[in-house]
Amino acid sequence: MHRFLVSAAHKSSGKTSVSVGLAAELTRRGLAVQTFKKGPDYIDPMWHTAATGRASRNLDFNLSTPRELRQEFARHGAGADVCLVEGNKGLYDGLDLHGANSNAALARLLDLPVVLVLDARGMTRGIAPLILGYQAFDRSLRIAGVILSRLGGTRHESKLRAVIDYYTDVPVLGAVQEDPRLAIVERHLGLMPANEDGAAQERIALLAATVAAQVDLGRLLAATVSRSALGGAPLLPQSRRSGVRIGVARDRAFGFYYADDLEALERAGAELVFFDTLRDARLPRVDGLIIGGGFPEVFMRELEANAGLRGEILAAIQAGMPAYAECGGLMYLARSLCWRGDTRRMVGAIAGDVVMHERPVGRGYVKLAPTEAHPWLDRGEERREVAAHEFHYSSIEGLAADTRYAYRMVRGHGTDGKSDGILVNNLLANYAHLRSAGSCDWAERFVEFVRRSAPAHTAAAAPLNTVH
Repeated sequence: MHRFLVSAAHKSSGKTSVSVGLAAELTRRGLAVQTFKKGPDYIDPMWHTAATGRASRNLDFNLSTPRELRQEFARHGAGADVCLVEGNKGLYDGLDLHGANSNAALARLLDLPVVLVLDARGMTRGIAPLILGYQAFDRSLRIAGVILSRLGGTRHESKLRAVIDYYTDVPVLGAVQEDPRLAIVERHLGLMPANEDGAAQERIALLAATVAAQVDLGRLLAATVSRSALGGAPLLPQSRRSGVRIGVARDRAFGFYYADDLEALERAGAELVFFDTLRDARLPRVDGLIIGGGFPEVFMRELEANAGLRGEILAAIQAGMPAYAECGGLMYLARSLCWRGDTRRMVGAIAGDVVMHERPVGRGYVKLAPTEAHPWLDRGEERREVAAHEFHYSSIEGLAADTRYAYRMVRGHGTDGKSDGILVNNLLANYAHLRSAGSCDWAERFVEFVRRSAPAHTAAAAPLNTVH
């Protein structure tokens, strides 16, 4: 087995492009590649998954204990030939002075060598002290090698290789030339998701071919071999309670779902029925709804145009169907959405209007304290704080003063800096993204809430004729 963490000196170094290219090319060569992404991220895992055909997994210090992180890594990596963990930001960047949640901390925790992707634009001799400094800063880490990215040409590459060979003992595992075709498009919330990129597979194939030509994969694999076996705790058994059907919006507008959460919903007894908010005119016959995050602002014309589905979702929520929405889902369920001077009608289940801004309104990790109004918690149950994350450029305006909320913000912005989790009938909609990890069991609780409510509020729509 081969295991390693891909990191960088700073963000936007080409790390994701290299990671996707590595994962795709190793998969093409017949290896089973299990990818992981450090931290809260939906977009990079989409590219990982598209490159390997295996669901990428998130490893987040804020949502899981160190013991749980080791178990998650072992559970999902045990059957793979290669475990590739993509870091976030720089190798030593973190939220505290000591870097307790940094990429370096994750590499130490999981005993992973580090492959350092270095953006070499404008650098020659100066790359040596950079590498030496990264080695000296934490001697407990092993930097297995560097992959130089965004090079200016073969002459630039030869200079860098000579400098690194002369001043350091770190091998150069690859050198990727600057090529605009390799870049994954960035926009207001980061990289474009793979589910929106119509040429995603072509771009992945190009990244794989680039890695095959410009990275010494044999040397990389030799430098990252591990003899120890992984043995993770088994998953909990499937619920034997009566199942419920939960409709999940999954399309180009809404695609932000953790693989672990979808699996947790199924283990709790849910049959997931995916539908497309852009193309499907009818809701499938379901007992509950989930509309996750995404980019509804990019597709707001198409969302408005699909009035039939918007009307069915509104009728279902008004009739009391249990529903859960996060961030983009909240925006879609609002009365209207305004972006770049254009305003479009949305579902209207939430009596508020969403406005997009130029800068983030809420960004980072949050802490939520459930209120007595939270519909999924038992009466009298202890209200434990929930760790989650948010990243939104929008705010919701015009909410009534008597709006009910499921959460009080201990840390973070939420809807207004004080609260999150708008409650309308049996709908709970928040800007915060939850994850079924650590002590947060939202998936199981939501399924049980749907089970208690079904079949009284089951949608009466005909089944879809297409599979998404």
